[in-house]
Amino acid sequence: MAEVIGVRFKEVGKVYYFDPLNLKLSKGDSVIVETARGLECGEVAMENKTIDDEELNHPLKPLIRKATEGDLRRVEENRKKEQDARKICEQKIAAHKLEMKLVNVEYTFDNSKIIFYFTADGRVDFRALVKDLASVFRTRIELRQIGVRDEAKMLGGLGICGRPFCCGSFMGEFMPVSIKMAKEQGLSLSPVKISGTCGRLMCCLKYEQEAYTDLLRHTPKVGAIVNTPDGKGLVVENNLIARTLKVKLDSAPDDVAPKTFTVRQCKLIKDGFIKLDKKDLEKAKGLE
Repeated sequence: MAEVIGVRFKEVGKVYYFDPLNLKLSKGDSVIVETARGLECGEVAMENKTIDDEELNHPLKPLIRKATEGDLRRVEENRKKEQDARKICEQKIAAHKLEMKLVNVEYTFDNSKIIFYFTADGRVDFRALVKDLASVFRTRIELRQIGVRDEAKMLGGLGICGRPFCCGSFMGEFMPVSIKMAKEQGLSLSPVKISGTCGRLMCCLKYEQEAYTDLLRHTPKVGAIVNTPDGKGLVVENNLIARTLKVKLDSAPDDVAPKTFTVRQCKLIKDGFIKLDKKDLEKAKGLE
């Protein structure tokens, strides 16, 4: 067993474990810790807690100290420096005529490194840019290419639901989402309807997926053959939430509309399966 605290370095970011060295800390306290990037100032997101050693992926790094007023002033100074560094970097990018978009700039707490986050359509040769920036700032420079999801998380904004982005308001880490989830939930595969502002699949597709997966286990799929009170037929549509099926009866003429039954009224003979055809994949290309 090990006593840990959870520290977050961004407002909505991943929580990392550190050894509190028997110091009792409260949620929201600012602390100085050592990370792979050097000394960093973070916020306690999880108070002292005892966890199993199996939950630790690597040896715990100890807490350096609780942040002082001087430490917090330095953090504020770094924020101001980041704004100046951003302007300079944008000018250098334009001077080097590089096809890249600067998204964010971060100074490490001890000023030992400046990290520039950018997006680009492909690979960018920024070696000359790094040398140029290093000559200006006289410190280590790191240029890190990020994806459109990370860009949306950093910049924030409002989703099509009218609420702030999930990734920018409460999601510490991105959850895996797929086209199959949209298909299983009976959603239109139109990119406009299932993609977020970042242009990728909406993270909220994941939220109800477990419920839909459970419903699908107990509901005949489209293409299933079932027995109904009116005879055998083919399921042409199912409503997972209402628990109803539209069945094309074998005994009914071709011009007669499918009949609606509840799931309880039907007995499964042979189940169907959910598949993504080429048209679906082409529609949703590039969203995952």
